[in-house]
Order: sequence, then structure tokens, then C-alpha cells
Amino acid sequence: MATKLILKKATKSINRSQRNYLRRHRKSQIGGCSPSPTATTVIATINKSIYRCHRSFLCLFSRHGAKGFKILKPRKDVDDLHQNSPPAPYSLFQERSGKTFDETKKTIVLDLDETLVHSSMEKPDVPYDFVINPKIDGQMLTFYVIKRPGVDEFLKKIGEQYQIVVFTAGLREYASLVLDKLDPERGVISRSFYRDACSEIDGRLVKDLGFVMRDMRRVVIVDDNPNSYALQPENAFPIKPFSDDLGDAELGKLGEFLNGDYCVKVEDMRVALKEFVGRDE
Repeated sequence: MATKLILKKATKSINRSQRNYLRRHRKSQIGGCSPSPTATTVIATINKSIYRCHRSFLCLFSRHGAKGFKILKPRKDVDDLHQNSPPAPYSLFQERSGKTFDETKKTIVLDLDETLVHSSMEKPDVPYDFVINPKIDGQMLTFYVIKRPGVDEFLKKIGEQYQIVVFTAGLREYASLVLDKLDPERGVISRSFYRDACSEIDGRLVKDLGFVMRDMRRVVIVDDNPNSYALQPENAFPIKPFSDDLGDAELGKLGEFLNGDYCVKVEDMRVALKEFVGRDE
């Protein structure tokens, strides 16, 4: 009984307060005054909720773009590569020689790791050629690099006949330092592509030669990993992977093919590859 009386009195008190508030609120509206504090609070709460939803939406897609989904670049980016337009803030390639890229010149696309060099974070048992210290994810790392036998002579001689591009699945922070050692004067390698230019297909990194040039007749890719040239296998010169064999002679074999009369004179490099690689098999 006491509980009912307390509830009844409290209810009457609340109702009386509400009626008084409504009278004051109506008077303030008739008099042209600003909205009541309660109305302002409601509006502020709504705005705050909208802001939180908008922020959550942006965070959601930012996380997906960085960790879960591959951001596709419009085809215009590929066209820009061939038109020598000024590079965007983010570019798929790095200019190295400063020379204008020539779409009409035959181009050799070289892999880096296990094709031109071998790198390890552990000091190798055989003599190494140089050390690089890239900063990756805020951490300074050390790599010991062994050059494939004959790589310096190969690059110099091939660069006289062809346009050279390096396309690697290695990180830009690491690979660019290796290229600075291989081509310190930047007179041989025209352009370089890194991991961010690779396409991911069925969990494998693939190098699309369409990013390098349009005319597939004039391009050869040299790589030790068949997955790398899965999109254009007819343009590939397979090469054995290099680790620390200082008697390796694969670059001599490649130079024999590229400097041969037939390869230099043929219009379609794919025809030369089919004959040379097929005969070797």
C-alpha cells in the first residue's frame, strides 16, 4: 500500500512538471525565442550519431582495402605507362635511365632475385658482392647479395641492343637498392617494376607484360619462376634459379640467344623464342 501511494504521488508530480514545461515551451515558441535546450540536445545527438556512422563506414572500407581486398587500378593507368605521361603520386614503375621509353624498341624484361642476383639475410659461406640495408616496416634489415656470374657484362652488352626493364616481385624498398648497385650510373636499366605492379592470380604473383608495353612481339621476359609469366608464356625465356653457384653460365646462354643474328633480325620475338627454347628442350 505504501508503495502504491509513493508511485501515485511521484506520477502526479511528474505530470504536473511536464504540463508546466509544455506551457513554457509554447510561450517561448510564440515569442520567437530559440529552440529549447531539449530540442538542441536531440539535434546534437542525431548529428553525433550520423558522424559516428560515417566514420565507421570509412574505417570499414579502409581496413578492407589494406588487408582483405586488392584495389583494382583503372585501365587508364596502363595507357599512361605507354604515353610517357608525368607519373601520378602512386606509379606502377620507376624511371631509372632518364631516357624516353621507346615502344618500338625490342625490350628485355628481367627478373631480379634468383635470375640476376641471390640475396640472403644470413651471411653466405661463399664470397658475396655487396650488402644493402633497406628499411621495411620501420625496421632496418641487412641483405648479403651475390651477383650471378657475368651479370655486369651481360647487362652492358644487352643494353646496347635492347631496352632493359627489371620486373621483380621483391619489395620496392629492397629491390631499388639492389638495382642501384647493379646499375650505379643508371645508364642500362630503363624502368623497374616491383611487387606492387604484380597481379595476384590464384594466390600467385604474376607479372603482366601488358604493363610494360603494348606490342607483345617486341618483348621477352626472363624469369626463373614459371608462375611469373603465366599470362604470356610464349614471351618467356626460362632460366635456372641462381643461388651461390659461382660456376653458373646461364647468362652466357641467354646472351647467346639475344645477340644471335636470328633474334636480332626477327620481327616477332616470340618466333625466335619458340625456335631457340624449343630446340634446347
